[in-house]
Amino acid sequence: MSNDKLDFGNTNIGKLFSKIFFPTLMGMLSTMAFIFTDGIFVGRGIGPNGLAAINLVGPIMMLISGLGMMLGQGASVIAAIHLAKGNVKAARINITHTFMAGILMSMATGLICYCFPRQVLTLLGANGTLYESAYEYYIWFIPTCLLVMIESIGLFVIRLDGSPRYAMLSNIMPAIVNIILDYIFIFPCHLGLMGASLATDIGGAVSLVMVTYYMFFQSTTLKFHRLEASRDNIIVFLHNIGHTMKMGASSLVGEIAVAAMMLTGNLAFKYYIGTDGVSAYSIACYLFPLVYMLYNAVAISAQPIISYNYGKKSRHRIGKTMRFSIAISTAIGITTMLLFFFFAPQIAGIFINNSHAAGKLASSGLPYYATGFLFMAINISMVGYYQSIEQAAKATFITLLRGVIFLVASFIFMPLWFDKEGLWLAIPVAEMMTTTMIIIDMITTTKRQNIISGYEEHLPHSE
Repeated sequence: MSNDKLDFGNTNIGKLFSKIFFPTLMGMLSTMAFIFTDGIFVGRGIGPNGLAAINLVGPIMMLISGLGMMLGQGASVIAAIHLAKGNVKAARINITHTFMAGILMSMATGLICYCFPRQVLTLLGANGTLYESAYEYYIWFIPTCLLVMIESIGLFVIRLDGSPRYAMLSNIMPAIVNIILDYIFIFPCHLGLMGASLATDIGGAVSLVMVTYYMFFQSTTLKFHRLEASRDNIIVFLHNIGHTMKMGASSLVGEIAVAAMMLTGNLAFKYYIGTDGVSAYSIACYLFPLVYMLYNAVAISAQPIISYNYGKKSRHRIGKTMRFSIAISTAIGITTMLLFFFFAPQIAGIFINNSHAAGKLASSGLPYYATGFLFMAINISMVGYYQSIEQAAKATFITLLRGVIFLVASFIFMPLWFDKEGLWLAIPVAEMMTTTMIIIDMITTTKRQNIISGYEEHLPHSE
C-alpha cells in the first residue's frame, strides 16, 4: 500500500492517469463527504445561523488551505522535474524546505488569528447577532491552521513519491473521524459550533499523524534531507521557497478566489436580501468546494505526469495527459450541472427545510448557480496545465481573472441588471468570461507560433 510503483515516463498515459486519479478522487470524495455531512449536522442541529457563522469564518480555511496547496503544488512540480533529471538529492532538499516553510507559515497565521479575533471577524463581516456564533466556531478552529497546512503539503509529496493510495487513506481516515465526532459533539453532547470546530481539529490531527508517519517510515524516494544550520543553507532555503511559492502561486490564488467568492457573496447577499440570503448562499458555498474538489482531483492527478514529462521534454505525453484532464473535467462539469438543474430543491432541503425562507431562496437560485460548472471545469484544467509546465504567471493570471477580477465585478453589476437572479449568476458569468479569455489566448498563441514556424522555414540554410 505504501508505494504503487508509478513510472511517470513510460507507463501508458491512460493507465497511469487512472492509477493516480481514482485514489485521488476517492480521497477528495471523502473530504467532500465530511463537508457535506458537516453542513447537514450544523444546519439540522444548530440552524441557519450556524451555517452562516461557519460560512463567515470559511475564508480563513481557504487561506490556510491555499498556502498549503501553494507550497505542496510548487514543491511537487519542482521535485518532479528534478526526479526526471535524476537529481534525487535536490528533490529531497526542496521537499524538506517546503515542510519547514509550511510549519512556520501556519504558526504565524494561527498566532495572528488568536491575537486579533475581533479585528479578523469584523473584516470577514461577522457583526450583530452573527458575531457571537462566528466567534464560538472561530476560536476553537485556530489549531486547524497547522494541521491543514502540513496535510496539504504532505498529500502532494506522497502522490509524487508513488503512493496515491496512501494519500487517499490520508484523506479518508480523517474524514471518517470528523464525521463521527461531528455527530457526537453536535447532537448527543450539544456542544454546538464549538463541537463542530473540535471535530475538525481532531480529524486534522489524524491526517497530520498519517503524513508524518509516511515521511519518516514509508517514503521510498522523497525522504527528508538532513540540513545544517548555516548562512549559506538559509540563503538556499529562502531561494528554494521563493521558487516553490512562485510555481504554486496559482493554487494559493485559487483558494483566495474561493475566499473572495465567499466574502464578496456574503456581503452582496446580505446587502440585497439579508440574513436569509447569507444562509441560502452558505448552501452554495458548502456545495462549491465539492464541485471544485472534483475538478481539482483531475488537475492534481495530471500534474506529476505533466511535470515529470516536461522535465523529460516529452511533448507527446504532455499533450495526451492534458487532453485526458480536460475531457474528464468536462464530463464532470456536465453531470454536476444537470444534477443541480433537476434536483435543486432536494439538494437545498438536505441542509435547510424548504419551508424556511433560506431554503426557498436556495432552491430557486442553485440552478442559476450551476450554469458555471462547465466553464469552471475548463478553467481549472488549464490552470493545472500551466502550473505543471512552469508557466506560473499565466496560471496565476487566469486564476485572478476567474476568482477575483471578474468575480467581484460580476457581484457588483449582475444584481443591478438581473435583480436577485443576478446574485446567483455572478459566479457563472465570471467563469464564462475567463474561459473566453483562455480561448482567445490559445488562438493568439497558436497563430503566433505558426507565423514564427513559417518564417523559420523560409530562412536560407547555410551550406
